[in-house]
Amino acid sequence: MSEEDILWFAMSATFGRELKAKDFLEKNDVECFVPMRYEIQKNKKDEQKRQLVSAINNLIFVHTTRNRIQDLKSQVQYLHYLVHTIEGRNIPIVVPEHQMTQFITVCNTYNEKLAFLSPDEVNLDKGTRIRIVGGALDGIEGTFVKVARGRKKKIVVMVEGIIGVAMTEITDGFIQVVET
Repeated sequence: MSEEDILWFAMSATFGRELKAKDFLEKNDVECFVPMRYEIQKNKKDEQKRQLVSAINNLIFVHTTRNRIQDLKSQVQYLHYLVHTIEGRNIPIVVPEHQMTQFITVCNTYNEKLAFLSPDEVNLDKGTRIRIVGGALDGIEGTFVKVARGRKKKIVVMVEGIIGVAMTEITDGFIQVVET
């Protein structure tokens, strides 16, 4: 992996500034992704309105080179790498392209039944690898699991170690077991 490879970096924009960071990065021609969901909010007149909001505070994925993000980070003090520690060193988390593409595809359905899960809410050891066949999510692979929230089984698409998004109510006719 060279400094000029375009990668998906998992990052944090502290104090809920992920959308501000997204605007800044996009103005600098850098692709990024913030998972979003619809939420009912009240306005000043006490009217309810459906609005698109960040699904996870502070989380943003940035698609660029290591050198480019380093340069941009120096201009934005609230943008930080999410890291994992290896042999005492903090290494930025890089999400594989295929995994990120699938995650974005699921998130961009804006399905109100999507549930965003932390890694400790999903037990992948007991799951069965599946692939969705047909429909808007054709080809998406995930894990069929039971999660801490609720009774129904769900399909979880994970960005390993960072976040998972769970889909409910997918009929058996649209699920295919992936042989390992």
